[in-house]
Amino acid sequence: MTQHRITSLDALTALYPNPIVPASIAKEIDHVDANYAALIAASPFFVLATNGPGGLDCSPRGDQPGFVTVADAKTLLIPDRRGNNRLDSLKNILFDPRIGMLFLVPGYGETLRVNGVAVLSDDPELCARFEMAGKLPACVTVVTVESVYFQCSRAVVRAGLWNPQTHVAKGAVPSAGTILRDITARDAAVETFDGEAYDKALPERVKATLY
Repeated sequence: MTQHRITSLDALTALYPNPIVPASIAKEIDHVDANYAALIAASPFFVLATNGPGGLDCSPRGDQPGFVTVADAKTLLIPDRRGNNRLDSLKNILFDPRIGMLFLVPGYGETLRVNGVAVLSDDPELCARFEMAGKLPACVTVVTVESVYFQCSRAVVRAGLWNPQTHVAKGAVPSAGTILRDITARDAAVETFDGEAYDKALPERVKATLY
């Protein structure tokens, strides 16, 4: 494998001799226009990429469509909903404000990529804008947009992402409880996790703690 390692830009570009399609460049702009705002409003899910002292992190974010607010063409507002309190993404933003976002819209082939810089705010008035089920977010991530563009549908089509026939059947992959049980079982100093009880309680716990 070492002898085939790609180590230079020339070597890399030689593998992709076809010219860049003009649309691939034209689609990128430095703000959120009406079309890109419509995609963000329709998206219930995005992946947030950050960088910090411990390295890179990629974290899911989801809520009802429109939970990410387009405040203006250069500003996005993201409420931080309840999670596991690891705070990986938020701690990274304090260290390095650069972020990347990948929005998905169920049933829609293209994805939307947004890059920018972020700050965290616990402004009471700002948090109050995102009340849900009587709960306020602990903070809001304020993103200054630097680039926005859609990604073509090839990856989604190849994956069959929105095709119900390709969805994994329950039990076909390890459950959260199984994963926790097997990891803790490897450490003699840690009491083995009751994975079955965890899986049994998980659906109701998720439902009760969404916000």
